[in-house]
Amino acid sequence: MLTTPVEPVTEFDELGVLAFTTTRAAGTFGLAGADPVGEVMGRWSALLADVGARGICVAPQVHGDTVLPHVTPWDGFLRTPPADGHATQERGLALAVTIADCAPVFLAHPSGAVAIVHSGWRGTEARVIHQAIRVLGRAGLAPDELHIHIGPAICGRCYEVSADVRARLTGEASNRPGNVDIRSLIAEQASTAGVSRISVSAACTRCDNGTFFSHRAGDTGRQIAVIVAKQ
Repeated sequence: MLTTPVEPVTEFDELGVLAFTTTRAAGTFGLAGADPVGEVMGRWSALLADVGARGICVAPQVHGDTVLPHVTPWDGFLRTPPADGHATQERGLALAVTIADCAPVFLAHPSGAVAIVHSGWRGTEARVIHQAIRVLGRAGLAPDELHIHIGPAICGRCYEVSADVRARLTGEASNRPGNVDIRSLIAEQASTAGVSRISVSAACTRCDNGTFFSHRAGDTGRQIAVIVAKQ
């Protein structure tokens, strides 16, 4: 059992996959925040030990659609070139993205293959979830065999965007700002790609700001979403 405060993805328990999002109580994991780097890296090291993984990776996130496949095992902390997602078929390797309103999307396959992406409005527009599905598909894993969970993120009631962004995301003409439910759009994209096992967290980072960091609420802290297939 984890000692780090998290919101778990219990839907993956039957697959032997550990997935979760840390909460505010765990402290910030953002490397560019106000907390001293030594303290933040200490949290990463403690989390790695808590998870019991061989290694954990994260990337500088650029709100794009790059998903990095990891085929060579490593030990300890790995910081990769810029990307917004990771995938691996190796058990015992933890994949992570940093979150503070954007949606963490967890992907798992019964074989033990896993992936994770960070999808804000730009990543959702770029359909980064489709790229993660394609990366797993190149390994012979069909979309209808995948399980997807969309974790804590800002909800549609809290997320107001400009008319331009609203039009780009919905494909409908818009002349005024309005609200968009990013997680609903991601779920639709996953369904269109052939995934049927889709679950969505009820937690909103803005509504539940006492539990999660939220960029829209003015927080500089970042939680992380993590997935690893148990060895």
